Amino acid sequence: MKIFNLENMIGGWFIGDFSPSVIKENGFEVGIKKYKSGTYEDKHLHKVSYEITVIVSGKVKMNNKEFSEGEIIFLDPGEAADFLALEDTVTCVVKSPSSIKDKYFCN
Repeated sequence: MKIFNLENMIGGWFIGDFSPSVIKENGFEVGIKKYKSGTYEDKHLHKVSYEITVIVSGKVKMNNKEFSEGEIIFLDPGEAADFLALEDTVTCVVKSPSSIKDKYFCN
């Protein structure tokens, strides 16, 4: 048995083609992300990877649409989105394939 702590992972990402990780994997990456209410991420897209965001708890706004606990947002490669935490929020994010240089900010 191996034991890891999410606090030791960078930005909550714990599986993927990066270090540190619990499993080094280039097919996908997984992260648990925690956001304080009011946290905003600028609109961006991934050219290679698709991204699935599960709202574990809290409420967010992406592309002017509100999402809450239990909802799953699927973004295809090339589909841009911004992110605003309307409450303290926890998400689980899966990207495939794992590609650490595949984040492009939109103007």
